[in-house]
Amino acid sequence: MIVKQVSVFVENTVGRLADLTKILTDNNIDLKASTIAETVDFGILRCIVEEPEKTVKILVENGFSASISEVTGVSLEDKPGGLHKVLAVLAEAGIAVNYIYSTIKSAEGKAIIMMKTSDAAKAEEVLKASGVELAGADSF
Repeated sequence: MIVKQVSVFVENTVGRLADLTKILTDNNIDLKASTIAETVDFGILRCIVEEPEKTVKILVENGFSASISEVTGVSLEDKPGGLHKVLAVLAEAGIAVNYIYSTIKSAEGKAIIMMKTSDAAKAEEVLKASGVELAGADSF
């Protein structure tokens, strides 16, 4: 399922990530899934929240650079080979996977992952056709 992801640029300074999470806490925004990729001067927090538009608005109002993009959510069996099945379907369809991260919570016996692909709509189509269970922000 196509899911809206919030991406936030966070300076690599002591306490800046804490500043961001305080804003989320003060506005009752729960991180459902998250990952941080860092460089020397800044990191990019990518996360799934219930209200991405509201979250971006609040973060921008508080001095952060934030945007929304689309990722594909997939629920898969939490056992060896579960992720391979999904990646093999995408590779066969010629769809590149740019990055993957998992949710903070998952359904019992299932792992829920978010994937940024080269074509979210096509990824959703081929995964559904292959019997892969898709997951949205309401899945966790």
